[in-house]
Amino acid sequence: MSRPVERILNLLAFLLTAGRPVTADEIRHTVAGYDQQSDEAFRRTFERDKATLRRLGIPLEIRPVDRWSVEQGYVVPPDRYRMPDPDLNDEERAALWLAAQVVRIGGRPSGPDAVLKLGGARTTAGVEPLVVNLGEEPDRLGVLYEAAVDRRKVAFRYRGRDREVEPHGLGHSRGHWYLVGREDDEVRVFRVDRIENPNPVGPDNAFAPDPDLDVRAVVTAQPWEAGPEDEPTPVIVRFDPEVAWWASRRLGIDRQESPDGSLEVTLEVRHLEAFIGWVLSFGDQAEVVSPPEVRQAVVDRIRGVA
Repeated sequence: MSRPVERILNLLAFLLTAGRPVTADEIRHTVAGYDQQSDEAFRRTFERDKATLRRLGIPLEIRPVDRWSVEQGYVVPPDRYRMPDPDLNDEERAALWLAAQVVRIGGRPSGPDAVLKLGGARTTAGVEPLVVNLGEEPDRLGVLYEAAVDRRKVAFRYRGRDREVEPHGLGHSRGHWYLVGREDDEVRVFRVDRIENPNPVGPDNAFAPDPDLDVRAVVTAQPWEAGPEDEPTPVIVRFDPEVAWWASRRLGIDRQESPDGSLEVTLEVRHLEAFIGWVLSFGDQAEVVSPPEVRQAVVDRIRGVA
């Protein structure tokens, strides 16, 4: 577990178990992760962690430590933090248990504790998680997340090159985590498991949030949708019946097959190389119908001409 995440969890656990408002000084000397920090470093770290808790929807309040109101402390009211009983029926609890087993976090399946608290029970033994993986690199994700929150540039090595990026957010798509940021004023996407040695550099608030940058849209976009061409090229592709279901799923569209079971779609292509690589992953069961120049580019790639 990354240090920022562990520290925030320690802080939340302390606030929930203290049963009373606790001062910042008490937190500094009690909660693991804040020790051995200078006054200024503690203040910055604590302010950042408080903002993170509130952003997560945790009701962190400031209340008097005693009846004279001389000193203020922090508290998380249990009645506002505790989740109401969702009153799940047996079928809903079974579905929740299955979902918890299917998803991997940090390369490991979710534990049963949360499900048991909701009234669920282990109904099967030896359930193996399926292929959904929400992150094999939790430490790396923690560093990148904190840099994005602090609006601090992050340096790392990626595909043999040293990079320095403004991290604007993280997103998950098709089984992988991605970092979306700006490098040399260009929006770029980096797969987190290929990032080497991420390290925040420079001061906090080194760049401003970009209201026009939709991290989710960038991450979930198909690789050929963003590229050097300003105007997209409409490309018609036909998929054989054997792969039509898989193509529609990967494209995120409703399956509208022809009578013979094949699927024909029109894609807006801005990055031709990315598109050719993707369509060839279907082998001879995908055919570019038009335009002729794109069809020829695919044929040339197959023949090794380009």
